[in-house]
Amino acid sequence: MQSAQTNPLQARVKGGGTPEMTDWYLKSETGPLKDVLLGPAETFRWLGLENADYSSLVRDSLRRGYKFDKQLAMRQHREMVEAYEDAGVTCHFLPQDEETGMQVYARDSSFMSPYGAVICQMANPRRRGEYAASLRFYLENNIPVYDMVSAGNFEGGDFNIIKPGVALVGYTDHRSEGVAARQVADWFIKEGWEIKFAPIDPFYVHIDLMVCMLNENCAAVCLETTDDDIVDWLKQKKIEIIPASFKETMALGCNVVALGNDKVLSTLNAEDLNSKMRANGFKVYDPDMTMFTWAGGGVHCMCQPLRREAA
Repeated sequence: MQSAQTNPLQARVKGGGTPEMTDWYLKSETGPLKDVLLGPAETFRWLGLENADYSSLVRDSLRRGYKFDKQLAMRQHREMVEAYEDAGVTCHFLPQDEETGMQVYARDSSFMSPYGAVICQMANPRRRGEYAASLRFYLENNIPVYDMVSAGNFEGGDFNIIKPGVALVGYTDHRSEGVAARQVADWFIKEGWEIKFAPIDPFYVHIDLMVCMLNENCAAVCLETTDDDIVDWLKQKKIEIIPASFKETMALGCNVVALGNDKVLSTLNAEDLNSKMRANGFKVYDPDMTMFTWAGGGVHCMCQPLRREAA
């Protein structure tokens, strides 16, 4: 492993051939999850009305008159943490920053790869400072920083590992921009990865809103919002699809976390998808996470896997 001390802000070898990590192992989104990075609930708050045009999901919550309840959010976050712990996952937390109330969505500001963490470039000016806590966490825990996005906006929910060495890279030209998606994709192509680009409408925010792996051979997919060529590509990869409805997807119901060993972290409101996953043999944890989903992010948005065993 190339140590964080040797090159703390760019472990990536230009042109490819970057050594894989050994202390922190992560090649897939489906191997048994051992360590996860979460954001702090203590500083969480909803962005105000001045940001109502930022996300279709937030606009819908505001139209419905949903209100933020800090104590309820704390209880729901704790229930999510308890689900991880019950599944044998060690939870790590980003350093608290009172100025970044949305850092609870830990997948936006960075994403992990077999070579280390990628520090992302956030679209919302009020969230751009979240990179600092992410960077501090990785450096303090001797996790290499593979590289930092510099070409434009790119957020972690748009780097979706499907299989080892295979990823969907989404972009809306808002939350993630095509120019930055191509920068990230080029890094991994040079490492020998297969990349499938997934241009999506800004209404759908990130590709992990509608495609999430459940185990190495199965994914939850919203067929009503995912392009046919992406669905066909997934099928060519021998991935079985469990369909999520449009309604549940827009409520972050398809935004689930594979815990490994056919265990999945979902949410209480994803009743239909939860039922389908259980019928297919999955153990489903389903905490109520409305304080977070109403603010525009689900449990997949809220986590950054750090270490997984081989699937």
